[in-house]
Amino acid sequence: MGLLSPVTVGFDGASDPETSDLGDAGFLRALVAAEVALARAWAEVGVAPREAADAISEALGWQDDDPAASDVLGAADARRLAAASAAGGNPVIPLVGMLRARVPEHARPWLHRGATSQDILDSALMLTARRSGLSVLGSLVKTDEALLRFAAAHRDRVAAARTLTQHAVPTTVGLRAANWARGLERAAARLDDSLWELPAQLGGAGGTLASFVQIGGSRAAAELPAAFAEQLGLAVPAAPWHTVRWPVTELGDALVQVLDALGVVAADVAALGRTEIGELAEGTGGGSSAMPQKRNPVGSVLIRSAALRAPQLGATLHTAAALAVDERPDGAWHAEWPTLRELLRLALGAAGNAERLVAGLTVDTGAVARNLGLTGGLIVAERLALVLGPVIGAERVRRIVAEAGAGGDLGELLDAEPRLAEAGFGRAEIDELLDPANYAGLAGELVDDLTRSPIPEDTQ
Repeated sequence: MGLLSPVTVGFDGASDPETSDLGDAGFLRALVAAEVALARAWAEVGVAPREAADAISEALGWQDDDPAASDVLGAADARRLAAASAAGGNPVIPLVGMLRARVPEHARPWLHRGATSQDILDSALMLTARRSGLSVLGSLVKTDEALLRFAAAHRDRVAAARTLTQHAVPTTVGLRAANWARGLERAAARLDDSLWELPAQLGGAGGTLASFVQIGGSRAAAELPAAFAEQLGLAVPAAPWHTVRWPVTELGDALVQVLDALGVVAADVAALGRTEIGELAEGTGGGSSAMPQKRNPVGSVLIRSAALRAPQLGATLHTAAALAVDERPDGAWHAEWPTLRELLRLALGAAGNAERLVAGLTVDTGAVARNLGLTGGLIVAERLALVLGPVIGAERVRRIVAEAGAGGDLGELLDAEPRLAEAGFGRAEIDELLDPANYAGLAGELVDDLTRSPIPEDTQ
């Protein structure tokens, strides 16, 4: 049993739970940080003796530059907490007892002073989410930078665009990558906004802050949440949010959007890497236990696995938010803990895999050219209708395209059309019409627009 339920390493490449912020050890450090931060906040508002706050900080390993760095409790403590948390429904109750035993007697009254378990657990969850989310964001920035380089390098590499699985019109390899980057940048910006809005939680037993008023008076109680948030580096809450769960759902939505964007990249790379298509390949392919010739797109597979699971996790967070009844939820709150951690874990694994995938992504230019020519020029049929329809009639253009689709040579069919010759369309003009590179529209400009505007530095 874990502190909030087991968090295991899956085949999606997430980090080791023993060292990750999302593992039990990382979450335990965040819980300790929240308890120390509360004592320090009491001192900041002039209620707790500074000596007591300092004693708690020292005893519990507080570090000003990294609140969640304390290693005062180890793996054995985490296991004992996990076992004891069932009795109270969360790990905070037994945690307070463990920490008091490590704190000098004169400072013990200021540990967990006035707080309820949800204050500490929600704040620790937000601290964990902020730290893990920033790691996700770091990988997204690197992935975006690699995509921008890839898009610029293949700006004019004409390829077949596909709609509903079929060849449509020409596009470019660069524009496809630029579109991936656009989706990723939007998701990264939303995640960045969400992470910096994650608030501390401090409301007392029923969200009224009555215990804090009783302990320190109205002024100190009103100032305490901001002092607490500052100690943890979290946003100042407008009010207690015990049953107003937007911090969780908005973060969950941002993570789902990130995984959506990564899933599109992975799905395209996997599809375009099929043996019969072969336009893209991951830098490092996976093998097969039975088929040694295979080069499986393992990175894409792992990202897609995470992306497919994410929406259901996001839906669970919204369901829990909708059922956060009374002044403290009964079960809905508890359902958030493992769900949000799993969603963060999937995002971490997928973002890391995407960073490696895009950094090693290669293009088979021969395959791109071969596929582009598979329809014998029909990929520019839309252009023919637009240019030649007014000259020989739309119906005649459709018939020529149909004949070419049935096996005829499109260039020869057009060259043999007398009305085209009369209108000045010789073979050179026909070849120009059939060249896919001449019907890529603003693909190059769309790439340029993006590669000149990367993710802002403040998200890095």
